[in-house]
Amino acid sequence: MPIRIAIIGYGKIAQDQHVPAILAHPGFELVAVVGARVTAGPGVPAFPDVEALLAARPLDAVAICTPPAPRHAIAAQCLAAGLAVLAEKPPTATFGEAEDLRRLATEAGRTLFTAWHAQHNGAVAAARAHLAGKGITRLRIDWREDVRKWHPGQEWIWVAGGFGVFDPGINALSIATR
Repeated sequence: MPIRIAIIGYGKIAQDQHVPAILAHPGFELVAVVGARVTAGPGVPAFPDVEALLAARPLDAVAICTPPAPRHAIAAQCLAAGLAVLAEKPPTATFGEAEDLRRLATEAGRTLFTAWHAQHNGAVAAARAHLAGKGITRLRIDWREDVRKWHPGQEWIWVAGGFGVFDPGINALSIATR
């Protein structure tokens, strides 16, 4: 039986990356989406909020693709409901919230995965192996990602809590910390 997944926050990253990945894997089934004013497609119901989703659908896991600010509350709610949780990057607005989710997942015996995908690129593993045992005395990152290209029309990124300044460099941070 495939893992039944709902996507919470049905914006660009969900539609461009999560949906194709879920649909391409025979072990996964996209069973619902959550978002204001969304439609997901034939056979995939859309819910206005997490409460309606949890009340209506049998699920195994969720992918939380909302803006960063509400992710902690949503993930905590889903973990309490017994679901596995994937949180898009950055997983929470603060380190304390991330630690709290780690604790909640451990206590619930559920999986919590954070989607810092850039660190899983093969070149990162090669660089890490090359640097093993060596001291790094200085690090400089020139990251030229255009937030307007990757978040067109997404006004949430420019408001407080939207992480507009942080978002373009988040993949660089993911790579550097790996």
